[in-house]
Amino acid sequence: MDKRIIKVILKIVVLSILVYAGIWIFDMYKFARGVQADAPKFTAQFNTTDIQNGDIIFQTSNSSQSKAIQLATNSKYSHMGIVYRIDGKLFVYEAVQPVKLTKFNNWINRGKNRHYVIKRLVNSDEILTQEILAKMKRIGDKFEGKNYDLYFEWSDDKIYCSELVWKIYKEGAGIEIGELEKLADFNLQNTIVQKKMKERYGENIPMDEIVISPAKMFNSDKLKIVLKK
Repeated sequence: MDKRIIKVILKIVVLSILVYAGIWIFDMYKFARGVQADAPKFTAQFNTTDIQNGDIIFQTSNSSQSKAIQLATNSKYSHMGIVYRIDGKLFVYEAVQPVKLTKFNNWINRGKNRHYVIKRLVNSDEILTQEILAKMKRIGDKFEGKNYDLYFEWSDDKIYCSELVWKIYKEGAGIEIGELEKLADFNLQNTIVQKKMKERYGENIPMDEIVISPAKMFNSDKLKIVLKK
């Protein structure tokens, strides 16, 4: 083969390699810039070291009553708990059956699509001192092992999720998060809600029963979002 032709072919091969390498380097540069830009968002969203004692966590439960609660309260969220950090590990103190401490990851895994939101008192640094947190923990301990309250009664004999967190904050820190309501204030028109109410109460629905819903606590202006996934 003619040497000139060989030289041309070699030049073409070298040029092709250089072009390919240039494209690859440019793509890697864009990828690295993208990772760098997203890093703060990723850290803000997933850095669990920022979670504190007393934070309140919300999720959409997969329980049989979840849809009825969502419809009745016009809320995406139907279950909640209070976060404890014990020996560097995260737990959620919650009212299920019975009231208990649940490992954080186990709690997350039970929720719909593992989605959750963590909220915190707007002025938590001023209010949630170590003394207050210790008092809240003592208040919460008195409910441990108690049965879940299927009838949403305002008593300490049995207890449901939002009632547990509300009472811990009220009795431990003197703070009411969310407005108390009556059953009559809920949206009870949907057939799913009516079916669940009849299943629980029969024909004698206690419309005047005081309740606190996850929705009212979630929407409280006393809380701010600190983590969402």
